[in-house]
Amino acid sequence: MSTSPAPAPPAPAEPSAGKPPMSNLAQRIIFGVIGAVLLLGSVWYSAWTFALFFGLVQMRMLWEFYRMMREVGYKPAAMLGGGISILIFAGVLGVVVVNNTVDSIGEGMHHVVGDARSAGIILTGVLLLLPVILILREMAAWPREQQDFSPFSNVGVALLGLLYVSLPMSLLSVLAFTDTGYDYRRIFALLLLVWSSDIGAYAAGKTFGRHKLAPKISPGKTWEGAIGGFLLTLGMGWALGYMLPELSLTYRLVVAGVVAVFGPLGDLAESMLKRSVDIKDSGRIMPGHGGLLDRFDAFLFILPVLALLRLVLE
Repeated sequence: MSTSPAPAPPAPAEPSAGKPPMSNLAQRIIFGVIGAVLLLGSVWYSAWTFALFFGLVQMRMLWEFYRMMREVGYKPAAMLGGGISILIFAGVLGVVVVNNTVDSIGEGMHHVVGDARSAGIILTGVLLLLPVILILREMAAWPREQQDFSPFSNVGVALLGLLYVSLPMSLLSVLAFTDTGYDYRRIFALLLLVWSSDIGAYAAGKTFGRHKLAPKISPGKTWEGAIGGFLLTLGMGWALGYMLPELSLTYRLVVAGVVAVFGPLGDLAESMLKRSVDIKDSGRIMPGHGGLLDRFDAFLFILPVLALLRLVLE
């Protein structure tokens, strides 16, 4: 009885000619460094680069919010909302600059104040008419195919994006400008406080975390992490006396406490938003980091409180 020859052993696989894909950690490090350089450089260089950078950032954050809403069937006016978001940022910036300089300008500059106030009136008019404009848009598109929501839901989502994202981010100008002009140190201080809160929470949570803070929203967050973030942020508030000696220790600690409490709440709010629409990241503009809404979500709760604190206490 003849036997068939044994099959030849498989040839060794050819090594892949292409380079292995970049690891997620490498992406996070590289793009994190690039983002930090752009952020800190824009804040440090001048008031104009600060305004340009954050004006674009808040518009992108709004676009990411609208994109998430479109995933669940809403159809917000993204282009119109983006334009209004720039007007809001520019309007708040103009009002802050004028209010901080009106007492020290010379006679030849009063026409600038008049122009700024005229622009403020125009912006106010646009904001007052915004609901009407959005409703007219829905009337022109009615009835929409493949949408079960009321057209007023689209109007509400468009307005919510401006209130949730654009208006809080525009309040950065309230913190950045004083009666002596633009002060980049204050934005640096805010960034250091937010980063301290994140680092402290991460380190303490990894080391001591046992009790879940909000398991249905963000299972990874713990009370131990929140306490660690709070303590490290207070320590940074004390250390900021070397950068901002004109601010009292009490004021710096109050600001640090606001960041330590409201920053995590802002992060939880965005986590709840993403879970509600079943999305992991708000965007893909920063590989390894998600979207800008993921990076600046804490600011959306911190800035309104700090702006109010600044207006009341300074």
